[in-house]
Amino acid sequence: MKIYFHLNLGGFSNCYVVANESIKEAIIIDPGRITEEIIDTIENGSYKLTGVFITHNHGSHVHGLKTLRKIYTPKIYAADWEVAGNDTNVITGDGKVRIAGLSVRYMALPGHTADSMVYKIGTVLFTGDAISAGKIGTTNNSYSDFILRNNIERKIFSQQDGTVLMPGHGPPTCVGVEKLYNLDMVRTADKNAAPIEPLPDE
Repeated sequence: MKIYFHLNLGGFSNCYVVANESIKEAIIIDPGRITEEIIDTIENGSYKLTGVFITHNHGSHVHGLKTLRKIYTPKIYAADWEVAGNDTNVITGDGKVRIAGLSVRYMALPGHTADSMVYKIGTVLFTGDAISAGKIGTTNNSYSDFILRNNIERKIFSQQDGTVLMPGHGPPTCVGVEKLYNLDMVRTADKNAAPIEPLPDE
């Protein structure tokens, strides 16, 4: 497996081309904007684009899909039907898809948005806006914030520490680092810690 990273300057979001070198097929995760560089990656690598995976239906992660579909005919996977209408392969809950010779595990991780999904391929987890280096995704209210943090604990922090996180924004990181240094999650852990009893008066 080979992963190509592309930065969408319009929304400073990350797009990933994941290629299976052995069979020359590829998928794209979050096509926020389709550039000549992305097309060159596919064409120069002689890859057949077989799938597109959307982490959540926000413009900086899906705007390039319209352009992409004018050139290729990939299967489109997302939790929100509106991503591509009747051409959307709607996925819910947790499960697996076999495509491009790759096993793509998907996990629903609502909080940042209701349709947020994360995708795991091998030891790499594509997290969208759920979590990035040092912080977690924004939420609309305290309940969504609670749901997001709980889902991160159960579905991301339960992975091996060496699992690489490829976020929707910012640099890559890994599970072990985020457990120790993600400020948003560390604050959550601090809040849940037992209160410190004051020392008795002497």
